[in-house]
Amino acid sequence: MSMTQLDHSKQREFSMTSANFQKIKVLAYRLTGIHLSELKENMIYGRLARRLRALNLDDFNQYCDIIDTDHCAEHAEFINSITTNLTAFFRENHHFDFLRQQLLPQLIEKNKVSKKIRIWSAGCSTGEEPYSIAMVVATFPALKSWDVKILATDLDTNVVAKGSAGVYAHERGEPVPKEYQRFLQIDKSGESLKIKDEVRQLISFKPLNLLHEWPLSGLFDFIFCRNVVIYFDLPTQKKLFDRYANQLTETGHLFIGHSENLHKISDRFNSLGRTIYQRIK
Repeated sequence: MSMTQLDHSKQREFSMTSANFQKIKVLAYRLTGIHLSELKENMIYGRLARRLRALNLDDFNQYCDIIDTDHCAEHAEFINSITTNLTAFFRENHHFDFLRQQLLPQLIEKNKVSKKIRIWSAGCSTGEEPYSIAMVVATFPALKSWDVKILATDLDTNVVAKGSAGVYAHERGEPVPKEYQRFLQIDKSGESLKIKDEVRQLISFKPLNLLHEWPLSGLFDFIFCRNVVIYFDLPTQKKLFDRYANQLTETGHLFIGHSENLHKISDRFNSLGRTIYQRIK
């Protein structure tokens, strides 16, 4: 350990050695596929220090001994602690404009016999993304009699529970465009808001680890997986995008994050621009 690391460790509440962080890195990759760089050490320390306090532990040696056990009950808390859940309503608004102006009208024509649409928000975090999708769907009168279902999944069980509840601090609703504000119910105190039932009923929230089996029935018309794969290494990204292609209808669409692209990662999609892709094989 360098002198800088030693000095840094003395300032911390709990001792975390380089060996501790390496063990945490290995477990994070094995459980979630997330690659933690050395630059993430302070962030991971801060998040896991809460677990040491909760478990009454003295240092990270003790914590690493606990999480080193297979099928450990602490693994769920470990995963919830290290995953990043940055999200907002109508984040990357151009995706929702595309839904309203192009994709949903196309699907209404394409699926007019089955009157069924299936959507997946993979890595839904606290629910703002699937609720934004559902608000767009709810503006189409034609779809009120259709069988429209949105699956919202995330690795973190805490954020899945938060999304399912559909209750947020009032300021979280500020990015919601005026035409969708009618789907928000503001609490009398003005401090919180709740998503109205006509939107909530379109969504099923479920915990799901993208690296494990996907207990999914049927194909999706489109999938949102935004700002999720950036935490995975290249082999894992290639595998995931291949699995997404298999889970889409023949001409299904995939929406990814603004800092992501499929160049040299997958040849099964055609880029429509602005991180919107369409399956071609």
